[in-house]
Amino acid sequence: MVSKFHSSLSEALSLMLNDSDDHDVIIQVGENQNIKEFRAHSNILKARSPYFKGAFSAGWISKKDNIIEFRKPNINPTVFEMILKYIYTGEVDLTKAPGENILGLLVASDELLLEELLSHVQGYLIENQSTWIEKNFVLVLHTVFKLASCKKLQDHCLESICDDPQPFITSKDFPSLDKDILYGLLKRDDLNIEEIVAWDYLIKWGIQQTPGLGSRNNNRTKWNNKNYEALKKTLNKFIPLIRFTAISSADFFDKVRPYKAVIPYHIYEEAMEFYMKDTMPKTTTLPPRVGRSQIESNLIKPKLTRIIAGWIERKNGNNLSLNKKYKFDLLYRGSQDGINYSTCRNKCNNQGPCLVLVKHQQSSEIYGGYNPLGFMYCGNQWRNTSESFIFSFETGEDIKNMKISRVNSNYYNCAIYECNSYGFSFGNNLYMNSNSNIYFSNTGYYDDNVDNVLNPYQYTNFWPEEIEVFKITTS
Repeated sequence: MVSKFHSSLSEALSLMLNDSDDHDVIIQVGENQNIKEFRAHSNILKARSPYFKGAFSAGWISKKDNIIEFRKPNINPTVFEMILKYIYTGEVDLTKAPGENILGLLVASDELLLEELLSHVQGYLIENQSTWIEKNFVLVLHTVFKLASCKKLQDHCLESICDDPQPFITSKDFPSLDKDILYGLLKRDDLNIEEIVAWDYLIKWGIQQTPGLGSRNNNRTKWNNKNYEALKKTLNKFIPLIRFTAISSADFFDKVRPYKAVIPYHIYEEAMEFYMKDTMPKTTTLPPRVGRSQIESNLIKPKLTRIIAGWIERKNGNNLSLNKKYKFDLLYRGSQDGINYSTCRNKCNNQGPCLVLVKHQQSSEIYGGYNPLGFMYCGNQWRNTSESFIFSFETGEDIKNMKISRVNSNYYNCAIYECNSYGFSFGNNLYMNSNSNIYFSNTGYYDDNVDNVLNPYQYTNFWPEEIEVFKITTS
């Protein structure tokens, strides 16, 4: 048996880093007013980084008094300090680091060929910095699309945008989005956006990208033929990606027709033939867009459906690559159908797998449950499944503080309770009673996290502000 003492080794190397009297490398990082020198040991750097191994072995490095002098102006000093700590000790602490530095660490890890660190940072950004990523989508996209090793983060960004494009396209940075990234987004069938909205923001992007237009010349009524030709050149490869048949005739007349001059003649004529004669286009035949997780909910944003779909596939967190596309069709909404257990039951029975969402009147928290069997008329009966779960979100758009409780493996036969006088029941942990109130309790039929899911209304009942039930279909 081999005994390992990694902690003491890490501590010793940390001391070498902090008190590097015997260093043989000076690395100057940063630029302008943000420059710092670090002292290190070439053997350790070469052992840990293929980049340094190659760089220090090359003939172009400079030495002064047998000390290697090396410059990395493209790496922030704070970021390089984290890299050195990782190289010497195998430790990195990102909990208090701002998103910009974490992204910088990702780029530096790629450049210095630190694969283990790159993988960790990429995962950390996805799991713990999703909110920051959403606020800085353009910066993140422009950064990671230059790094072939960051496909996981690329996919995460694109899927997040496809699930809920509105915050992205309305952001102040959207007009500066790289044309190849925009092309890739508009090409996707799972971009969950109304086609007229896609058109509107494509025009806005094109105006900002076109020389002679932009914010100083965005009033088309003042444009000349040269302006229209310039915009047409900018949008030339994007126009065929617009599904004109998914745009209403009124929107086409009001919002598309004024830009007739920028649309290729054959595309415009086929669109007109569709609106006038109901003849499908022959050359522009892209199918209507179908989002990966479509939902029209008053309680949760579309991006939360990816979390729920991941739970259905037994995947947790935000780093989700779904195996299927999910569609959520509204069956019942209390505010429009009336909050009544009987109405809920009548509208939701025999519809297949269902998602239930509930909101308390005095809380922003959203509670819910997944019934993979569907609701049905079958009297007072317990139904068996291993796939049901209940959950809560802190708000209708929070993707960080979600909680889930799956049916206890010892009580699969008590996962769903069917009762004609209940609207729904998840093992009598979360249920709508005959008085149409929502009840929370811990019967032991769901796992130990059930108390966290139902907090702070455990063992209470309340009249819900809203209830929504959706039928779930996949493709």
